[in-house]
Order: sequence, then structure tokens, then C-alpha cells
Amino acid sequence: MHHIQRSPSARRSRRIGRGGKRGTYSGRGIKGQNARAGAKFRPAERDIIKKIPKLRGYRFKSFRPQPAAVNLDTLARYFKPGDTIDPVALLKKKIIQRLGGKTPQVKILGRGEAATKFIFKDVTFSASAAAKAKQG
Repeated sequence: MHHIQRSPSARRSRRIGRGGKRGTYSGRGIKGQNARAGAKFRPAERDIIKKIPKLRGYRFKSFRPQPAAVNLDTLARYFKPGDTIDPVALLKKKIIQRLGGKTPQVKILGRGEAATKFIFKDVTFSASAAAKAKQG
């Protein structure tokens, strides 16, 4: 019998500040925020973080440069039939802009009609623009 031990979970934690051996202030000092029940000191970093608004949703910005989009009706407005259309020509006409000091890739989109014939170099086509280019 003298080897039996009580399980630690059966012990109750001592509540301080209620008379007895740990008297009056119970190791908390006199008054102030630390002496109160439920006193919590928040770090200054937490207050700064709480002031920043939450960003909701999925935030992935592609690191690949997107091609500059140009529609067929824009080309018909700026170029004559038989002109060569490439990124340099589009830059000269100020239809597209440089990205980070470099000439961007160009993608031709299918808005408008392909009534005039052009010579294309170093550009890609959307499916609808390619279909219209074959017709026209």
C-alpha cells in the first residue's frame, strides 16, 4: 500500500489570492494591469498586424510576361494593305508599349474584320483571329 501513488491529473491547481499561505497580493504586486485577473500584454507587432486589412482570395501573380494583345480592327485602322506587321512596327505606331525596357511578344486577337491583307512576322494568333486571317 505504501508504494501506491496518486495520478497527477487528480490534483487540483491551487487558486491564489484567497488567503492562506500565499496571502494578500499572491506574487502579483500591488495594483496595475499585471495584478488584475485576465491581464494580457499584447505585443506591439500584433497591433500593427491587426491594422493591415485582410487579403481575401487566391493571390498568384504570374511571373511570366503576358503578350501584348492587338485586335484586327486596330490593325486595319493603323496599317495599309500589304504592310508588314511585327512588334517593332507596332511600337513605332504606339499601339503597344515596352515592358521593362523590352519589346513584348504580340498576340493578334479576332475582334473586327480581316478585310485587308497584311504580312505578319513574330506574332501569335488567337483561334478566332487565325480563322479570320485564313478567310481574308
